[in-house]
Amino acid sequence: MEGYEPNVLNLESKNIKTYSHNLEFDVFPFESESLDVINANQILEHTKEIFWIFHEVTRTLKVGGYLVVAVPNLASLHNRLLLMLGKQPTPIQNNSAHVRGFTKGDFIKFLDIWPGYEVIDFKGSNFYPFPPVIAKPLSVLFPSMSWSIFFLLKKTRIYNKEYIMWPVDKKLETNFYTGG
Repeated sequence: MEGYEPNVLNLESKNIKTYSHNLEFDVFPFESESLDVINANQILEHTKEIFWIFHEVTRTLKVGGYLVVAVPNLASLHNRLLLMLGKQPTPIQNNSAHVRGFTKGDFIKFLDIWPGYEVIDFKGSNFYPFPPVIAKPLSVLFPSMSWSIFFLLKKTRIYNKEYIMWPVDKKLETNFYTGG
């Protein structure tokens, strides 16, 4: 699935079928339990409707399938320094396209709404403000302080709408889309 027109044209020029729709409100164009791998790279920080997105991702992913998620890290070293100086962290500035901030712990807490994902691996990438020769080893040693964080998740059981039921059951004050 790809919504950015230049990317759609590039993929289609390579005979790769694309599906363009609204991730936050549309049903994914795939059958339940039909996908082996889903990759969400630098997407979730741009979305509000995370409960709907995870409902659709989890609905379409097979048991035993893998989900790869990459997001900017609100708890990166440079963001911690910015906060210490009274500055806004870069992943959630008001004048940007990002609407969510992620840390390793809070993302895992979100996943636990439905205890059907196993974290297979966790890594970090980029370590501002250091040059790549220093940043790469620091990201390996301290992934939770890297600029971007990456999760490899495995779906371990059948899903039963827990992600869209959670905001309703918890009576969250903010309205979230939970289906048409």
